[in-house]
Amino acid sequence: MTSPEPIVCRPTSWFRYRAGLIILMFTVFAVLFYIDGSTNYRKKNQAFYLHQSFKKASNVFSEQNAEQGLTPEEWKVYASRQIVDLPSDRSILPRNMNLPLPWPDVLGDFDRMKSLQWNQLWLDYTAVLGWDAKPPEKPYDARAIREQWIFFYICSTMAMIGLFFLIRTSRRRITATGDALIAQDGRRIAYADFKRLDLRKWDSKGIAIADYDGPSGSGRVRIDGLTYGGFKKASGCPAEKLMQQLRDHFSGEIIEYASVDQAADEQLSHKSEKKQLRPESGS
Repeated sequence: MTSPEPIVCRPTSWFRYRAGLIILMFTVFAVLFYIDGSTNYRKKNQAFYLHQSFKKASNVFSEQNAEQGLTPEEWKVYASRQIVDLPSDRSILPRNMNLPLPWPDVLGDFDRMKSLQWNQLWLDYTAVLGWDAKPPEKPYDARAIREQWIFFYICSTMAMIGLFFLIRTSRRRITATGDALIAQDGRRIAYADFKRLDLRKWDSKGIAIADYDGPSGSGRVRIDGLTYGGFKKASGCPAEKLMQQLRDHFSGEIIEYASVDQAADEQLSHKSEKKQLRPESGS
């Protein structure tokens, strides 16, 4: 008598898709946190303080021109000597920014400053640099930048963990042979050693827990049908076939929820038994 063909449940495309999606999600988050922590927040700080210098230049020009009647050359010389007010903590600024940072050349344009439309000057200035015209409402401090690095390391770690489990699981499989179950970690467990089979989550989540104790050792096996084999009819429902193979050779305790029809039948049977036991009333 020939033994039946082994039922091999390999990792499903459902598992690979979900694992890949999780890895991609954490990778994208890690990249975004890295950009914010390394350059983006620092550039926004630079934009914030430059924006403040445009405000300051407009106020100074208005005051000095009203008091002294500035000439274009006098204003140009004055503006060329000014520097942007920056915080003492240089770690929150771009690393390649040359310090001290002078006022932008556009602020030395007397005719454009005379119109007192510094907002338009700022829009033109940021358009040339390709910056966002709207600066942040307040600068990002060192703590905010440090938090981006912390989140970057967390997301990178989660992505690496997800990749590890994806690679490890992709190399595993659950196999049901004629006389034993080979778990995903390589344990070979004879069917006769299984003592209890918990199927309460099999119909809803595709998960079964099997306890065993015998010559092959003792322990517990988690059978995840959605991860290994799957339930697609086009593939022949490998996980369901594996479970049926296990049940056909199983003689221990099975724990499972009663179906709705079974529960209804039991309830009717119970009522019928009570009716038969009830004594008839006298005439």
